[in-house]
Amino acid sequence: MKEYIGIDIGGTKCAVVRGNEEGKVLKKLRFSTRGQEETLREIFDSVQALWSENIKAIGVSCGGPLNSRTGVILGPPNLPGWDQVPITDMLTERFHVPARLCNDADACAMAEWKFGAGKGCENLIFLTFGTGIGAGLILNGRLYEGASGMAGEVGHVRLYEDGHMGYGKAGAYEGYISGGGIAQYGEGSAKELYDRAQRGDEAAIRIWKRTGMVLGKLLAILVDILNPDRIVIGSIYVRAGHLMEESMNLELQKEALGPGLAACRIVPAALGESLGDVAALSIAMDAASSGPDGSGTGGTEKRRADGTVRE
Repeated sequence: MKEYIGIDIGGTKCAVVRGNEEGKVLKKLRFSTRGQEETLREIFDSVQALWSENIKAIGVSCGGPLNSRTGVILGPPNLPGWDQVPITDMLTERFHVPARLCNDADACAMAEWKFGAGKGCENLIFLTFGTGIGAGLILNGRLYEGASGMAGEVGHVRLYEDGHMGYGKAGAYEGYISGGGIAQYGEGSAKELYDRAQRGDEAAIRIWKRTGMVLGKLLAILVDILNPDRIVIGSIYVRAGHLMEESMNLELQKEALGPGLAACRIVPAALGESLGDVAALSIAMDAASSGPDGSGTGGTEKRRADGTVRE
């Protein structure tokens, strides 16, 4: 069976996995994210340790900004010092298989589309909801990345003139609907607030309701502009969605156009703790189907959500 290497680069931890074409993780290595040189060395050593003769391609999932067409990491805010890193060239030169870099939200969208809560959809939005927030877009049965792979950076959109900092901008959505944004209320981390809300703490419950309201505002914009049939939300929403759902839905009913909202289901991600791993593997599968440069144009632009190939 064909096998793939997936690399998930995060601000605090990284994972390198070997998996198959069914999205099953066969083996995994995890380590802390440190400086660029040290982390890259550990990534390459981990790929080598997991290597098998069945490996067809390598996929890299990383937070933006990045250029998925050139395979260059452009300096994500959660990876200080990672400026102009040509990660796919480095991987292909060393391991001699196609490699592809993809924004983590796009990679997760691909994974949930192929194997999870978005399976069978033609128009899917995946929202990361972890350290930051971003959107991966599957439109008309293919991944949409934009002119330079920057499509879906919804966390950078300004909600208020001033306020919490998100994505380097005061008042941006990421300052309110992300782990880092929730912490800016000054009442503790998202995990601490979740635990407190579960115990009935009123202050924590109010923060989650406020977070749900802001999330509803963002979802209404996405529903009205893109008219998806499904929005899949990951990370914090999977665990704490029930604390936000009521205020989120009230805001959606208030702000979104009725026919678009009626056509859209909003659901938590289905792949759970394996999402980041399957996301990176999904990008590797796309690289393998795209030809020698691993650019992804062959796989994502020609393949429907059900796996059939467009004419």
